[in-house]
Amino acid sequence: MILPVDKNVLPMHCSANVGQAGDTAIFFGLSGTGKTTLSADPDRKLIGDDEHGWTANNRIFNFEGGCYAKAIDLTEEKEPDIYRAIRPGALLENIVFKPGTQEVDYADSSITQNTRVSYPIDHIDNIQTPSYADNPTNIFFLTCDAFGVLPPISKLTPGQAAYHFISGYTAKVAGTEAGVTEPIPSFSACFGEPFMPLHPTVYAEMLSQKMTEAGVNVWLINTGWGGGPYGIGSRIKLKYTRAMITAILEGKLEGVEYEQHPIFGLFMPKEVPGVPSELLNPIDAWTDRTGYIAKAIHLAHSFHLNFDKFVSEASEEIINGGPLIDNHHTLEEHI
Repeated sequence: MILPVDKNVLPMHCSANVGQAGDTAIFFGLSGTGKTTLSADPDRKLIGDDEHGWTANNRIFNFEGGCYAKAIDLTEEKEPDIYRAIRPGALLENIVFKPGTQEVDYADSSITQNTRVSYPIDHIDNIQTPSYADNPTNIFFLTCDAFGVLPPISKLTPGQAAYHFISGYTAKVAGTEAGVTEPIPSFSACFGEPFMPLHPTVYAEMLSQKMTEAGVNVWLINTGWGGGPYGIGSRIKLKYTRAMITAILEGKLEGVEYEQHPIFGLFMPKEVPGVPSELLNPIDAWTDRTGYIAKAIHLAHSFHLNFDKFVSEASEEIINGGPLIDNHHTLEEHI
């Protein structure tokens, strides 16, 4: 409470990095959405991995000093920065050695899929020193949608940005927690509800004000599934997600055409360099169009149910930033 109330500083559960031109990017996201992976960019300096503040004098600063990354199936080829950060001083969790050796088996999920590594930020070579930078140019909300219905990339209006910030959606998938055998929606306000003692709308209003003053673009990035839900579709390839974020950071999506999702109201670019166009609209990626619409309406209903507890404190603009429909609409209206 000290930061937002006494210091006029917005506390954020996010990672952040900065480009050579001084352009800052912020990555919000819950566990498993790619926050650590996507902010560890060899072409950008890492400000921090998990906890940051946004000051009244237009600065983003890190106040946590370490990184906490998923380690399942980790390889040097896929995640060179994270892999090389695992040296004395790092801590591995829920990970075993290969039988009869002292070689770590990152592919072993016998304890849990949610294997982890934590390490000091200075285990990353390419870091910002000291750990602060100017106002962000782009903000990314990362979600791992295991239902496979959210677009892999969409640009948010201010109302949508506040709504999705308050919602803090991702999906739990099989193996991440005991008893989870199929995808279930998971919401954590401000992408870090346990760390936020004030009402989520307080943080959302601060974020909206700062975004407006700084002229920040806000994007929703689905790092989860496409072409179908978990078990049917496939995880969106990391190289495509990186290509989307790179295109945004390089300003290559400023002049492209967008289309609006009929159920979630999100604005999806029709083209992104390095990404197959058929992946950009999730409806087109499913072979079962009716199945997609049913699953999308089901998820939209989950958003509405979760947001009911925030409606009394939310502005009309924020409320209208949510899905356009609820599950009482018929499939025929959207086919």
